[in-house]
Amino acid sequence: MDEKLQQPNTYFPVFSLKFLKGYIVHMRPYLLFVSGIAGLTGMSLSGQEMSLGVFLMGFLPFFLGYGFGQALTDCYQIDTDSISSPYRPLVKKEISPQSVKAVSLIGLVGIFSSLSLLNTYNLFFGFLMVVGILTYTYFKKNYWFTGPFYNGWIVMLLPVTGHLAVTGGSPSVLFDSKMFLVAMMTLFSYANFVLIGYLKDIEADRETGYKTFPVVFGWDKSVLIGDIFLIISATIAIFLTNGSFLALALAVIATCVAVSGQTFAHVTHDKSEKNATYPIVCTVRSFILWHSAVILVYKPSWLIFLLCFYALYELTLDRRPSKEQV
Repeated sequence: MDEKLQQPNTYFPVFSLKFLKGYIVHMRPYLLFVSGIAGLTGMSLSGQEMSLGVFLMGFLPFFLGYGFGQALTDCYQIDTDSISSPYRPLVKKEISPQSVKAVSLIGLVGIFSSLSLLNTYNLFFGFLMVVGILTYTYFKKNYWFTGPFYNGWIVMLLPVTGHLAVTGGSPSVLFDSKMFLVAMMTLFSYANFVLIGYLKDIEADRETGYKTFPVVFGWDKSVLIGDIFLIISATIAIFLTNGSFLALALAVIATCVAVSGQTFAHVTHDKSEKNATYPIVCTVRSFILWHSAVILVYKPSWLIFLLCFYALYELTLDRRPSKEQV
């Protein structure tokens, strides 16, 4: 049957290439680099050598983690996505929410199983993150002051679990000043991505009853709060470069990228969803670059890997299915 003639609720079978392609759209391949670099930052902090097996058992779950989590979240936001993102397979009823939930939960369990083999404490943090993902939409929809930070605390735990995976340490690492600062950098830089990301969905969120910060307070105030998040993130990142010229240079570049996005959001005369793309992309770029700068302090030998990692991010971003969506 031609896909365009497919009747509602005639979903692609789970074990089919069409389902896989649809599911990958919801994974946001261009954003897998966000969770990947966050986890990798935690893995690098000890500065200790690790085998290729340990590296892959840590990095690959972190890299894929965003995708499974995002697909799961999308199952609870079909209402607003049907207005702002009609291209998505869940909205088009090509794949079922039940199947996406099942695949996502299986994927997340597999991810944290791998990380728990490296450190059993990661089972606890994995459980917290899954609960956070499952409840995020409720807080996003009903409480304007929780959305960015509620999403942010989930991502904030990625460098923590990364560090635990490599070192075999205990959750007391959160009280280490270095780890705490990295967690705060992750929290605020990701919260800015979430907050500025809401700008692309203002009308859809308003129509479907979501009380996000931009819906309640508008574009300009949202960008002002984003400025504060940027300042905090950049300050921490620059402080963490710890005298490394290369890391400092990268942190400054990241800050310039972030500032360019915020500036555009301030000065544009057309403060509508279609003009939110550049500011949003800048929050992602700066997130990846700030974390890469910190990694270079402890793992300068990873420079080539990080360059390839970032280049692949830009390539994947350029090939996203909708240029207006990030």
